[in-house]
Amino acid sequence: MLQPLARPFHLVLVSPQIPPNTGNVARLCAVTGCRLILVEPLGFSIDDRHLKRAGLDYWDKVFLKLYPDYDAYLAEWPSARRWLFSARADTSLYAAPFEPGDHLVFGSETQGLPGEILAGGSGRAVTIPMLPERRSLNLSTAVGIAAYEALRQVQFAAPAGRAGTPS
Repeated sequence: MLQPLARPFHLVLVSPQIPPNTGNVARLCAVTGCRLILVEPLGFSIDDRHLKRAGLDYWDKVFLKLYPDYDAYLAEWPSARRWLFSARADTSLYAAPFEPGDHLVFGSETQGLPGEILAGGSGRAVTIPMLPERRSLNLSTAVGIAAYEALRQVQFAAPAGRAGTPS
């Protein structure tokens, strides 16, 4: 079972476009204790029925913060450790040493993270390994993979000398 983190991970969606993906991420946040941050512009209203339906009855268990743009998000979290997820990054998420409180940042379903965010110095770019000549994963799938890898590292790391045994 997961234990709540004193410093939870923050899952940051920059300009998500598809309501069910964001709803699925909200549900993920509810069951893992991660915090959800949405950065506008959004491709839908947060009152969208598809968004609500995908999150099912978990919305009351989701910490949600909405920012008008990436700069406003950065202004409130200037010293956060950020991992910028991109299909174009060279470093695997499995090489990223996640720590409690880290921010995992994802771009839109259609464009990914903008180049100015990836090159802007606000975090380190990482990728989820895929077979060659594949474009990308579904956004909510990618967020789930990343969130559980981060949780695995901080909650289920094997003690020295006992590889494979959850702590």
